[in-house]
Amino acid sequence: MQTTPKNYFPPSLKATDGQAKFFLTLVLCFLIRLIPFRAPNIEPIMAATMPVGRIYGAFSGFSFAFLSILLYDVATHTLGVRTLFTAGAYGLIGLASVYYFQKNKGKTMDYVRFAIYGTLFFDAVTGLTVGPIFFHQSFIGSLVGQIPFTALHLLGNVTLAALLSPGIYNFLIRKRKKESVSTINTLNPKII
Repeated sequence: MQTTPKNYFPPSLKATDGQAKFFLTLVLCFLIRLIPFRAPNIEPIMAATMPVGRIYGAFSGFSFAFLSILLYDVATHTLGVRTLFTAGAYGLIGLASVYYFQKNKGKTMDYVRFAIYGTLFFDAVTGLTVGPIFFHQSFIGSLVGQIPFTALHLLGNVTLAALLSPGIYNFLIRKRKKESVSTINTLNPKII
């Protein structure tokens, strides 16, 4: 008679520690974005995308950022043309984080610097294109409206990059401790 639990999933479907941490980070970012009455643009996507891209590579960096936007828009029923621009722009930021952190050590100021570059890129690509192209806003109107939006976005991303990114990186690289076998033989313990 077999006493160990049977594994019903093939080994190819069993999540590795890295995959589990990737999805846990994605779910936590998603849940934080669902908090009602929070300040707009104070969200952990950038802070989490940098360590994810740094550790797991280009595909995961792009996928994490892209899925963060896509899942939220699907869940909140705001899926539209803007989703493609914002998810694509954040995906490119996820790709860029891989190459940025190959050349930089990943200290707190490196995360802050990348958060500034990434936020300015994101806000320029999404804020200055979607409104004028799809919603017939003037470019000047979009530019003027984008300034306070970008200021708040920078404040949030820089703060979260400094406070969260190093911790997220440490969480993602930490290995699980394996259960150790007792060094004392329970049948014949030594008396010291």
